[in-house]
Amino acid sequence: MSQITTHILDTSSGTPAQDIAVSLFRQEEQLWTCVVEGITNKDGRITDLLAKDVIIPAGIYKLRFETKIYFESRGITTFYPFVEVVFYISGSEHYHVPLLLNPFGYSTYRGT
Repeated sequence: MSQITTHILDTSSGTPAQDIAVSLFRQEEQLWTCVVEGITNKDGRITDLLAKDVIIPAGIYKLRFETKIYFESRGITTFYPFVEVVFYISGSEHYHVPLLLNPFGYSTYRGT
């Protein structure tokens, strides 16, 4: 499994959010550099964002979730065209960053 994983649940429908593009960025001084991109599977998960043997260095990272396209494909207007979650990686352990999503709100936390 990747060092960083994510899971998106659409709380407005009670289902996993499939086919959302997700990008992982690393902050370097004041610039953000894209590390890798992925798309959520039918369970709303990305478990292979990084190769399982890749350990990224400590630092500030963000996941960018492209939510507008997801909601537009369902005929739903959303307030958030994208969601960015910024977090700090301090070591080699696993980091799971779930997103609970609806057209007018979202929540996130560090999962297991």
